[in-house]
Amino acid sequence: MNIVMITGASSGMGMEFAFQMDNYFDTIDEFWLIARSRDRLEEVSKALRHKTRVLAMDITDEKKLDDLEDLMIEKNVTVRMLINAAGFGIMGPFCEQERVTMLDMVRLNCEALTSLTHRVIPYMRQNSRIIQLASSAAFLPQPDFAVYAATKSYVLSFSRALGEELKEAGIYVTSVCPGPVDTPFLDIAEKSGTTLAIKKYTMVNAEKVVALALKDSYRRRTMSVCSLPIKGFQCLTKIVPHDILFKIVDILQQKGVY
Repeated sequence: MNIVMITGASSGMGMEFAFQMDNYFDTIDEFWLIARSRDRLEEVSKALRHKTRVLAMDITDEKKLDDLEDLMIEKNVTVRMLINAAGFGIMGPFCEQERVTMLDMVRLNCEALTSLTHRVIPYMRQNSRIIQLASSAAFLPQPDFAVYAATKSYVLSFSRALGEELKEAGIYVTSVCPGPVDTPFLDIAEKSGTTLAIKKYTMVNAEKVVALALKDSYRRRTMSVCSLPIKGFQCLTKIVPHDILFKIVDILQQKGVY
């Protein structure tokens, strides 16, 4: 049985991946939708024409991942595409954050993504794809967004290295690095802090990011960066020393450019 597996499928980017992929991939037997909220997953499932399997689970729970792996064995699946879209971020000064929240961020954004990817790869075959949701925050350490940016830097580095390892097997990995996206992400992230307004001027919709990510995955590209401003930011972080960029951000903050 050929399947697509999507984490974070109940909202935001994960849900958008499910909707867009539903229009293609006629050789897929089932979409496996994974998130914690069963009710939201059921709503997404009803909107899809593909047959779906709703898996309401917390992927930071290794026991739940054990159960998922058992299910893959039981159903004799071939995972044609894994989309790791689950994740969250919290803004604000590091020392003012709840420790448990920061550690939960690391567990979900890094540990769970790594564990799930490691478990799924043996059930993939040639021309299977992995899409990992990183962020443009991966390009530069970000004060007041320190842990989140660090987790996404991990996702980007891990994904690029993994892609090199899997080339001979014909499994292709694409890391998606958008800037601000118009999803519920910022509603959660800004509960304890705010981002620079200049970032919000670069905001794009999830539909555009996902459409490009799927095209880039099809083209076997290792990265997918949506919008010219974010591509420019990526180039800037490669050329300009980070200390200088930190000073520029400080000046923007002092001038109240939030």
